[in-house]
Amino acid sequence: REEQRENYRKKMERAKEKYGLVNKGDNIALEAKNSLNTGSASERNNNNAKNGLNKSGSDHKLAGLKCMEKYGGPEDDYAEKEMSFWSDIPSDAMYKSPFLGEKGYVGGEDEKFLTFEPDHGGWNNIRMAMETALVMAHAMGRTLVLPPEQRFYLLGKDKEKNHFDFGDFFHLDSIAIEHEGFNVITMDEFLDRMGKSGKLNDIRTGKPAIYSGSKTFDYLRKVGTNPQWDPMKCIAAFPSSVGSAAKHELEEIHHNIMSGKDGRPHPRCEDFEGKPTPVDAPIEERMREMLAERDDICIYDETLQNAKVIHFPAQKETRLLTHFYAFVFFADWKADLWSKRFVRDHLR
Repeated sequence: REEQRENYRKKMERAKEKYGLVNKGDNIALEAKNSLNTGSASERNNNNAKNGLNKSGSDHKLAGLKCMEKYGGPEDDYAEKEMSFWSDIPSDAMYKSPFLGEKGYVGGEDEKFLTFEPDHGGWNNIRMAMETALVMAHAMGRTLVLPPEQRFYLLGKDKEKNHFDFGDFFHLDSIAIEHEGFNVITMDEFLDRMGKSGKLNDIRTGKPAIYSGSKTFDYLRKVGTNPQWDPMKCIAAFPSSVGSAAKHELEEIHHNIMSGKDGRPHPRCEDFEGKPTPVDAPIEERMREMLAERDDICIYDETLQNAKVIHFPAQKETRLLTHFYAFVFFADWKADLWSKRFVRDHLR
């Protein structure tokens, strides 16, 4: 994987020279603002990611619409560009969460994890919860641990294939190799490295908890911190940086909104119908829109930042039955747009 990452870094360097891009700063912000709704097709990524997460057995390219021969799709580049809503933005691959430490990569000393249980509903609910977990894993600077293979509701009628994992639907390993700040591993790797070796502690007793080989989700609930975030009642708020000052900024802005300090009432959904808040508006205005009909913010604070494992169970109170863009709030508007492009361009 490290060799593949290095090859991709070299490719990105060539792309930067060709397109005049930089790693961070104004160019990324400009691309963020200009590319969210354009979706023009561009040169496609090509890598050799085959580490067991993808089930296709073939290399993945950011797919275009050149499918005339098999499916009767568009037969010229102009039609492809008009119809493709996704883009390949080289500088997006460089973006990292402010919570990803220098040694937070797979196998690093500071590596932390996000685990989750697939939703119990149909495929659309399962996909929504997975997208939300993926976006939060990147936002937290955590390695995303994919749930084990299992039956998915309404997808188990094929006698030859009735158990699935997310590698059956998405090229997640390729995405991880392409993006500097996104890491993903299988549940088997996580349990081999962390669970069976006694490197994780029971969050209630503080004593080492060794995985016994069964009841995986029960084990994850034992060693993982559940943030208790209810998308129906709060928004998941991510500070712009590490430290208490960024957290207090979010708390103060939330207090001002809920107390009506500026004379405005509690925000409602209808307040924004036909009047969306600009994507680069001040943080208070963007939070007002996201909060509409909700009262609380659930901040990714120092306690959660220090947890070795964050786990989201598929329970009624914390079910991730929501679109990530209606739940995950970023103090930094550029991070917000990056997450939306990330899902748009790579999770199809």
